[in-house]
Amino acid sequence: MKETAEGYLGQAVRDAVITVPAYFNDSQRQATKDAGHIAGLNVLRIINEPTAAALAYGLDKNLTGEKNVLIFDLGGGTFDVSILTISEGSLFEV
Repeated sequence: MKETAEGYLGQAVRDAVITVPAYFNDSQRQATKDAGHIAGLNVLRIINEPTAAALAYGLDKNLTGEKNVLIFDLGGGTFDVSILTISEGSLFEV
Protein backbone atom coordinates (compact mmCIF):
# COMPACT_ATOMS: atom_id res chain seq x y z
CA MET A 1 0.00 0.00 0.00
CA LYS A 2 2.87 2.35 0.76
CA GLU A 3 4.33 1.83 -2.71
CA THR A 4 0.92 2.29 -4.32
CA ALA A 5 0.37 5.55 -2.44
CA GLU A 6 3.84 6.80 -3.34
CA GLY A 7 3.29 5.94 -7.01
CA TYR A 8 -0.02 7.78 -7.05
CA LEU A 9 1.26 10.84 -5.16
CA GLY A 10 4.64 10.96 -6.86
CA GLN A 11 6.45 11.48 -3.57
CA ALA A 12 7.57 9.57 -0.51
CA VAL A 13 5.02 8.65 2.15
CA ARG A 14 6.35 8.59 5.70
CA ASP A 15 3.39 9.12 8.03
CA ALA A 16 0.13 7.16 8.13
CA VAL A 17 -3.16 6.95 9.97
CA ILE A 18 -4.43 3.38 9.66
CA THR A 19 -8.04 2.26 10.05
CA VAL A 20 -9.01 -1.09 11.55
CA PRO A 21 -12.35 -2.81 12.14
CA ALA A 22 -13.98 -1.72 15.39
CA TYR A 23 -13.92 -5.30 16.71
CA PHE A 24 -10.09 -5.54 16.57
CA ASN A 25 -8.61 -6.24 19.99
CA ASP A 26 -5.45 -4.63 21.35
CA SER A 27 -3.19 -7.39 19.98
CA GLN A 28 -4.62 -7.01 16.48
CA ARG A 29 -4.26 -3.24 16.64
CA GLN A 30 -0.63 -3.58 17.77
CA ALA A 31 0.08 -6.09 14.98
CA THR A 32 -1.35 -3.63 12.46
CA LYS A 33 0.81 -0.86 13.87
CA ASP A 34 3.88 -3.13 13.78
CA ALA A 35 3.15 -4.00 10.13
CA GLY A 36 3.07 -0.30 9.33
CA HIS A 37 6.45 0.18 10.98
CA ILE A 38 7.88 -2.81 9.06
CA ALA A 39 6.63 -1.15 5.86
CA GLY A 40 8.64 1.94 6.80
CA LEU A 41 5.74 4.08 7.98
CA ASN A 42 5.51 6.31 11.00
CA VAL A 43 2.08 5.21 12.25
CA LEU A 44 0.55 8.32 13.78
CA ARG A 45 -2.68 6.71 14.91
CA ILE A 46 -4.85 3.59 14.65
CA ILE A 47 -8.56 4.45 14.43
CA ASN A 48 -11.75 2.44 14.07
CA GLU A 49 -13.35 2.35 10.62
CA PRO A 50 -16.64 3.92 11.75
CA THR A 51 -14.67 6.69 13.43
CA ALA A 52 -12.84 7.31 10.15
CA ALA A 53 -16.19 7.52 8.36
CA ALA A 54 -17.42 9.99 10.96
CA LEU A 55 -14.33 12.15 10.53
CA ALA A 56 -14.67 12.11 6.74
CA TYR A 57 -18.34 13.06 7.06
CA GLY A 58 -17.55 16.22 8.99
CA LEU A 59 -14.56 17.48 7.05
CA ASP A 60 -16.49 19.46 4.44
CA LYS A 61 -19.55 20.54 6.41
CA ASN A 62 -18.54 24.11 7.42
CA LEU A 63 -20.83 23.83 10.41
CA THR A 64 -21.69 26.68 12.72
CA GLY A 65 -22.04 25.90 16.39
CA GLU A 66 -21.72 22.39 17.75
CA LYS A 67 -23.37 19.35 16.14
CA ASN A 68 -23.63 15.77 17.36
CA VAL A 69 -23.52 13.14 14.61
CA LEU A 70 -24.26 9.41 14.89
CA ILE A 71 -22.46 7.32 12.25
CA PHE A 72 -23.65 3.78 11.44
CA ASP A 73 -21.20 1.30 9.90
CA LEU A 74 -23.12 -1.70 8.58
CA GLY A 75 -20.33 -3.34 6.58
CA GLY A 76 -18.35 -6.49 7.20
CA GLY A 77 -21.09 -8.37 8.98
CA THR A 78 -20.97 -6.14 12.06
CA PHE A 79 -23.00 -3.19 13.25
CA ASP A 80 -20.74 -0.43 14.58
CA VAL A 81 -21.56 3.12 15.57
CA SER A 82 -19.53 6.21 16.37
CA ILE A 83 -20.85 9.33 18.05
CA LEU A 84 -19.03 12.43 16.94
CA THR A 85 -19.27 16.01 18.15
CA ILE A 86 -18.20 18.52 15.51
CA SER A 87 -17.50 21.99 16.84
CA GLU A 88 -17.15 25.16 14.84
CA GLY A 89 -13.81 25.24 13.05
CA SER A 90 -13.93 21.48 12.33
CA LEU A 91 -12.88 20.42 15.83
CA PHE A 92 -13.82 16.75 16.25
CA GLU A 93 -14.46 14.85 19.46
CA VAL A 94 -15.20 11.12 19.21
